[in-house]
Amino acid sequence: MIPTFKRVLFVACIFVCFGSAVAQTNAPFTRTEDVIYGRKFGTALTLDVFQPDKPNGAGIAYMVSGGWYSSHEAINAGSMRPFLNRGYTVFAVVHGSQPKFNVTEIVPDIHRALRFIRHNAAKYGVDTNKLGITGGSAGGHLSLMMAVKGEKGGADAKDPIDRESSEVQCVACFFPPTDFLNYSQPGEDAVGVGTLKEFKTGFGPRSDTAEERQKLGREISPIYFVRSNVPPILIIHGNADKLVPIYQAEQFVKRCQESGVTAKLVVRDGKAHGWQGMEKDLEIFADWFDEHLRGIKPALRQ
Repeated sequence: MIPTFKRVLFVACIFVCFGSAVAQTNAPFTRTEDVIYGRKFGTALTLDVFQPDKPNGAGIAYMVSGGWYSSHEAINAGSMRPFLNRGYTVFAVVHGSQPKFNVTEIVPDIHRALRFIRHNAAKYGVDTNKLGITGGSAGGHLSLMMAVKGEKGGADAKDPIDRESSEVQCVACFFPPTDFLNYSQPGEDAVGVGTLKEFKTGFGPRSDTAEERQKLGREISPIYFVRSNVPPILIIHGNADKLVPIYQAEQFVKRCQESGVTAKLVVRDGKAHGWQGMEKDLEIFADWFDEHLRGIKPALRQ
């Protein structure tokens, strides 16, 4: 059982940050629950597929994750609305959850989910070259990990799903951790200590010593893997966020821009780790996906 404070934070991330009243129009869709995309130590890894009645051919992988805790019960259909209303097929991915699994064990689940989506793209009416990814907080971190570390499939893999790529073509996320070794300022270690000490189980036993934290921090921080071919990235972040300081987004976007990557940071003044009115920000995400997955010029939004 996840500790109470983490359950509260998780609910805040998933239900406040991705509130249910996210759109005025509600296009019809079909939901297929508990689709098995892989297995882990005998346990099924699942995702839910949301298919609009009028699909546009593009897909979005939606990270159901807060504090690297993931649960099928936390999937909020209302939060998919801005994407479904524009014809996106949405895959709500539930990953192996902490405290049983740590970040280094969770990231492979997301690679697997994306490979599964690609392998079944024709079934779901999705173009394999038009896959976006989204999430908030830990879900944002996992989204960026796929942006910077998406991999080609193994041509000789025994499982045909593993022959597919785990790359994404576009990212839009809320307040993601990007550099656990320089958290709110240079040199600040947050690998299961300091600000993130309550999330130590999410980092695993390697967070026990300073030496191992330095190694682990580099392995799981997206900022260290930015390269020129990273896909377009949009981050929306509140500048009063104490859990994930806006410094995280600022430094990551700066690194991306220095590397020639299309990256944008939208700052929400005075906002913390989630805020009322985020449904408007989800529409901005949909604009970003429209522009970078479908080539549609976005509406002007603040």
